[in-house]
Amino acid sequence: MHKKLFIPGPIDVQEDVLAKFATQQIGHRGAEASRLQRTLEEGLQKVFQTENRILISTSSGTGLMEGAVRSCTKERAAVFSCGSFGDKFYKICKLNGIPADKYRVEMGEAITADYVRENLLKGKYDLITLQHNETSSGLTNPLGEIMAMMKEEFPEIITVVDAVSSLGGMNIPQDEWGIDILITSSQKCFGLPAGISFAGVTERSIEKARTIENRGLYFDYVTLYDFILKKDQYPSTPTLPHYFGLEYQLERMEAEGLENRFKRHHEMALEVQAFAKKYFALKVKDEKYLSDTITCVENTRGLNISEVNKLLEPKGYIIANGYGDLKDVTFRISHMGDYTVEDVRGLLDAMIEVLGLEA
Repeated sequence: MHKKLFIPGPIDVQEDVLAKFATQQIGHRGAEASRLQRTLEEGLQKVFQTENRILISTSSGTGLMEGAVRSCTKERAAVFSCGSFGDKFYKICKLNGIPADKYRVEMGEAITADYVRENLLKGKYDLITLQHNETSSGLTNPLGEIMAMMKEEFPEIITVVDAVSSLGGMNIPQDEWGIDILITSSQKCFGLPAGISFAGVTERSIEKARTIENRGLYFDYVTLYDFILKKDQYPSTPTLPHYFGLEYQLERMEAEGLENRFKRHHEMALEVQAFAKKYFALKVKDEKYLSDTITCVENTRGLNISEVNKLLEPKGYIIANGYGDLKDVTFRISHMGDYTVEDVRGLLDAMIEVLGLEA
């Protein structure tokens, strides 16, 4: 029996989208591949809301995160973290020998523009990393406010944003907000299998990268950028099945419309948040920072989440345990990709039943 994955990703892929992955291969150095690359970039630009070039990587989003800090940090990076995935940026910096300072707020609390300003004044930084959406706590940082402050007070600093669990499900206008490097991947709000990731990059970030040595090879932003600029192809063999699926999914996303897609994600989030408040508690206490793509629920009833999933599986559902320090004391329910409000209600009804909760 198929089980709907209400986990932070990968999530379910629609059957018609999956079918496109079985498209016969094409030569990745021919005119057909170049045409496909151009089509994908044009579609991605609409989702990113940008006129910037889009880099596509045959990797998880972590690859492009590593490429960003290696390619664009010359002096020192300021890593802002509100949870496990912000911490990952710091780990990437340290393991690549990039000087970095980490500024971390408590889990469930947001990184504000004031917090960013206060800490940037402590050192000389030429790059900062931020998460738009922290998957471990179900929190969305006020990125628009942070970026407005950055443009006004620190315009010289390159901004790198992890939007892996939100882009395509929440409104992140790259050009309007002035984000230099905006990164996401396929297995969450895009509703595709894992294995491919995307980054919208400004020209100024690429020009900065040209001044930096030892950018690596596979994730070097300059190499990727220049190769697609000249040939509409990539230096290494791409994952063509993902390309075929992405082309079709971008058409589906355009047909739905970004505003409708954002609205659907918000409506799904409201359903899960109402359930969490009625029967448990939300990890994020300030509701203006609640995510529209994933909800982190405090496990106030002391549930064994593995046992809960054993009860849910026969009904066709799976949820996620907490992550990292929040394992067992929280659990997470995603509401992203091509799921609908009806899908979410089906899961919540099943949870009410198997847990013996009062409807």
